[in-house]
Amino acid sequence: MKKTSEKILDTALALFNTYGLPKVTLRTIAKEMGISQGNLNYHYKKRDDIIEALYFQLVEMMDQSMSAHQPSSGGLQLMFDISAGIMSNSYKYRFFLLDFAQIMRENATIKKHFKKLTKLRQEQFSGLIDMMVTLGIMRKEKLPNEYFFLYQRFQILGDFWISSAEIAHTKITKKIMSKYYEIITQAIYPYLTDKGIKEYHTIISG
Repeated sequence: MKKTSEKILDTALALFNTYGLPKVTLRTIAKEMGISQGNLNYHYKKRDDIIEALYFQLVEMMDQSMSAHQPSSGGLQLMFDISAGIMSNSYKYRFFLLDFAQIMRENATIKKHFKKLTKLRQEQFSGLIDMMVTLGIMRKEKLPNEYFFLYQRFQILGDFWISSAEIAHTKITKKIMSKYYEIITQAIYPYLTDKGIKEYHTIISG
């Protein structure tokens, strides 16, 4: 049986995802659970405490998703697998991406951690790119900072694809997620060698 603190996080996540951050208060969460706000405050004194707890849940899930895929699966397949895992986790905690700017403006703890996390993710991405260049899957850089800027494009797409989907569609379905997955992963195509292009088509047709 889940603890009350875990039930609070589950309920808050569902409400944040459904109604958005501005419309969900501690009172809203307590009412949905059928408990007093005092009981809820015993576990989480502020709404920001709940948001931070959910954020670190998401980070842990992202880390697990990335570590679940090993380099032995091949550089390009690894990138596809990691992208799919990140998108799936992002959708589960989609209110973070839908209310991303507000959270970063209002929560210093999350903003500070996210900046450090972004630096780590950039290092991991660079390592993956170096692997694919070494394997002959990707070409070498032709422009200064070319692959650093590629990482930044992936980051921007990763952080804001749900906002785009929310605006363009009445409901985010698996089909819509597949479309955005293709938009994101296809960004790597212009940098592939002939060997990489062959592997790319093998992956997407598999």
